[in-house]
Formats: sequence, structure tokens, C-alpha cells
Amino acid sequence: MSHPRASVGRVTTSRTRSEPRPAYQCDACGHQPPKWLGRCPECNEWGSIIEAKPGPMISGRVVSSRLPSEPARPIKTISAAPAKAVPSGVSELDRVLGGGLVPGAVILLAGEPGVGKSTLLLDVAQQWALNAGTPSLVVSGEESVSQVRLRAERLNALHDNLYLASESDLGAVIAHLDAVKPGLLIIDSVQTISAPGTEGVPGGVTQVRAVTAALVSVAKERGVATVLVGHVTKDGSVAGPRVLEHLVDVVLHFEGDKHSSLRLVRGVKNRYGPADEVGCFEMHESGIVSLADPSGLFLTRYNEPVPGTCVTVAMEGRRAMVTEVQALIGAQVQGSPRRTVSGLDSARLAMVLAVLQRRMEKIKLHDREVFAATVGGIRVTEPSADLAMALAVASGALNLAMAPHLVAIGEVGLTGEVRRVGAVGRRLAEASRLGFRFALVPPGCGPAEGDTPPKGMRVVEVGDLQSAVQWAARASAE
Repeated sequence: MSHPRASVGRVTTSRTRSEPRPAYQCDACGHQPPKWLGRCPECNEWGSIIEAKPGPMISGRVVSSRLPSEPARPIKTISAAPAKAVPSGVSELDRVLGGGLVPGAVILLAGEPGVGKSTLLLDVAQQWALNAGTPSLVVSGEESVSQVRLRAERLNALHDNLYLASESDLGAVIAHLDAVKPGLLIIDSVQTISAPGTEGVPGGVTQVRAVTAALVSVAKERGVATVLVGHVTKDGSVAGPRVLEHLVDVVLHFEGDKHSSLRLVRGVKNRYGPADEVGCFEMHESGIVSLADPSGLFLTRYNEPVPGTCVTVAMEGRRAMVTEVQALIGAQVQGSPRRTVSGLDSARLAMVLAVLQRRMEKIKLHDREVFAATVGGIRVTEPSADLAMALAVASGALNLAMAPHLVAIGEVGLTGEVRRVGAVGRRLAEASRLGFRFALVPPGCGPAEGDTPPKGMRVVEVGDLQSAVQWAARASAE
């Protein structure tokens, strides 16, 4: 007796053997997986795998040469003058860029909605038109020229060499470049510009990549400094393909809390200067201004010393900023007490509280609510703020006011030791400039033998938390 399945014929697929199998490619990073996947295994992007169209095959292994656009020359014969930075007129932005805007450079400025990107760049365009001697062109794909004009009146940015246009087509943007011949081009934003002949919707991965590549080519060819405004995703990264950040010369992040007037421009990538600089701005009703000395924003002036406060010096890029840390010890509660932070790292606060509870006999925090915050809206997450955080909590728990002229710098370990941190000399110099007279630093971070400490400051090396609290108490008595 034959098997019942033996009578069933072989099922044939509709795809013939001569038909090529479809090829798949990640639209974000270019990875080519063997089959369609919901998530790219290389860049971990969801929904970026698309079916790639087979391109024309090159027959043979040898590609014929063609006449280059410019012959190669010895490097000593090439002048660097055309690539020198031109000051933009906004001092804090020039600080981050490494001196100013380089002709032909393409800058990507990313930030959350409402943080002030358009306001800052309109001020930059005004200063360029006023000082650089060449026109500046602002192309807005999100607002009409009348809406931009309203903001320009508020900022008093109405120079004759400042041109506005509202376009969303790449060809029209190039036409404006031909007509105005600007030295500075601002595109707000790159996600709103569409490239004709390119698949996808405006703001999509394919469109953003094509538009950026075309603008980079035009900027290099004509020597026009170009600033592209970029959107950000929910996690704060630049929207679009990661290759976008590789195409441009400079990547800047514009950061700020909507409840604070402080704004920071942070350099992430810079081919013409340092990539770890930070520029500080203050946002107010009449616009945005540069802050050459922002340390005063992060300090509170008290008539008398108050328990629960301590001052540290944080590093934002290469800039030292004196910052006040405040701590409040709440009442005893049943169950799990709250640990709430603002501007600090909650994980580091939990660690500091555990170390204080274990290493300091007089401090009991297991059933007390603890609130810790910075002043002025600055966010400090580096380990060098551990010592100031611990002293602020100890000051609040012991009801002992720290000296108003004291700064504390150092990382706290799990055994209660105070560890070394970087740039201590720069931090102490900034604290001394602002009039602080007493500093607690980790062992080995004080002035070397024979070196003079910062003017008017006494630097004390402390090895553990207990010693730090004792020295802080002595300083308050002096």
C-alpha cells in the first residue's frame, strides 16, 4: 500500500531558477543582510531594511582613467589661506568652532524643538552680514519669510545683506545661491528639503542623505560656509541616517532645559578645531546672548552659611564651571524613602548615600528622604562632583553649614576613599578667580612641592570622606 502523500506532486514555486533573488540593504548604514529583517544587525535600526535594486555590473576588472578636475600638487605648494576661519560675530559659537566659520565647511546643528536653534542662527546670519562683508542667506523650509521677519524684528536682525527665502526644493535653493552669492548659507532644516529625482518622502533617510550630499558638494565647490539644522529623535540623537554625521565637517548639539535660560552648544565632531568645547548662551525675551563667564548662574549668594550646600567645579568640555550642589534631608518615613535628583546622576547619589551610611557613624539615611539638585539648570554627571554631593548631604544630615568660600573636588569610592580626577589645576584656577579660599582635593592633586597654589587659596588633600567632613568643619570655623 502506497503512502497517501506519494500521490501528491511536488509543489513548484513561481520564481524560476533564472530569476535573481532579491537583494536587501539597510537604508541607514548600508549593511546587506541575506534576507529581510525587521532590525539591522549592524546599526540596530528598526525598519531600515529595504529591497535594493540591482545596479549595473561593471564588466572587467580594469576601470579606464579620466582627466582629474585638478592635478595633484606637493602639499608645500598648497595655500591654507582659503580655509582660514572667519569669525561669525557670536563669540561663544566661535569658541566651539575653533575660531569661526571656515569657508566651504558644512556644520550640522541639532537640538530639540524650541531650544532656540533658529533664534541663534538668525543672530549668526545678522552678525555675518554686518561684519563679514558678504551676504548671508537663510532658507527656511518650516516657516514663511514673514514669520522669520517677525523673529528678526525682535532680534533687531534687519541688515541689508541678510537675505531670507522659504523653499523646500533643492533646485530652488541652488537657484537662490546663484542669485545672492552668499558667504554663509543656513538651511532650516535639512529634513524639510527634497531632492528631485530621489525616491522617498522629504525627511526620509534617502532624501536627507541625497540633500546633504548635494549641499556638501556645492559648499565645497563655491566656498560657502553652510549650517544645516537637524532634527533629533526621542533619545536625543540626530534624526536620519548616521552617514549624515560623516558627510558634514562639524556636528554641534544645542542643549537646554525649557525651564532654564541656560543654553549650551556642545561640539561633537570638528574637523577644524577641538571637538570637546562648549559654548554658553542665555535665552531671554529679546533673543539669545553669549555668556563669557557663566559661573555666576550656578551659585547662590547667602547672607549667612546654610546647611546642605557645597560648591564644586565641573568641567564642560575644556571649560571649568563653579557649580553649587544642594541637598535636603527629609523627615523619617516608613517603607522605601525617596531619593530625588535634579541636574545630578541618580545612580551616583545612591552610591554616595550608601557610602555615607556605611562609613560615617553619625549619619543615618536609611529611613530619610533625600533631595539633591544643582543651581541654575546645569547638569553635572561627572564623578568629580561626588565629594561635593557627599559633603552637601553630610552638611544637611548633621545640620552643619559648610564654609561659603569652600570648594570640593573628587570622586568617592565604595570604601569611602577620595579618588583623583582630571583637570584639577584648571578647576582650582577658576575657583580662585571667583574668590574661593579653601579647596578639598584628592591625594596627589594638590600643588607639587615647590609650586605655588592658586592665589589666595589653601589647597588640602583629603584621602577619605571622614577627613573631608572634618576639614570642611574647620574651614567653616575659620
